[in-house]
Amino acid sequence: MIFEQIRSLGSDNFTYLIGDEITGEAMIVDPPSPIASVCSLITKHRLRVKYIVNTHGHRDHTSGNAELASATGGKIAAHSKSRNRKDVDLEDNDILALGNLKVKVLHTPGHSPDSVCLLVDRKLLTGDTLFVGECGRTDLSGGDSVELYESVFGKILKLEDDIEIYPGHDYGTRPSSILGLEKKTNYTLEPRTLEEFIEFMSEP
Repeated sequence: MIFEQIRSLGSDNFTYLIGDEITGEAMIVDPPSPIASVCSLITKHRLRVKYIVNTHGHRDHTSGNAELASATGGKIAAHSKSRNRKDVDLEDNDILALGNLKVKVLHTPGHSPDSVCLLVDRKLLTGDTLFVGECGRTDLSGGDSVELYESVFGKILKLEDDIEIYPGHDYGTRPSSILGLEKKTNYTLEPRTLEEFIEFMSEP
């Protein structure tokens, strides 16, 4: 598998390139604008972009969609609740095939109604649902602490401890982590009841 974590120039956003080395099929996750750095890696690895996937619809994760789709012919894919233009509607537990690679979609609302995480080969791309040392905020339009609680505690934390975490922003002390380590060190993942979590998320 080809896997590239790309930090956007002048920002803390991460974009991801996932590709199958045998077939050359690839997906780009959360493309920025401009797309020059992403396109250079596509060319470097001699890949064909099949999908352009958004972990959620906020502009800092979607601003390169149209330009990249025009340049590569890739289909824009996002959860069905996304209000942005897309070619493919994603649902929980959908599988996107990239040659021999299988990318599983996990619907993880809370930061936004259309938030998803992507699981491929022990790597979990968490968008703005979970960061290194933090979790996504719920005070923006469409945010919901009840949904984030279920997404994090009811879905992500039930995955195996050796799953690698790749967030949508470089907010932590390192650009990626391991789920087992996050369980031990991420203060937002401390055991809480739903009521305690809602109160916790409402604090400044």
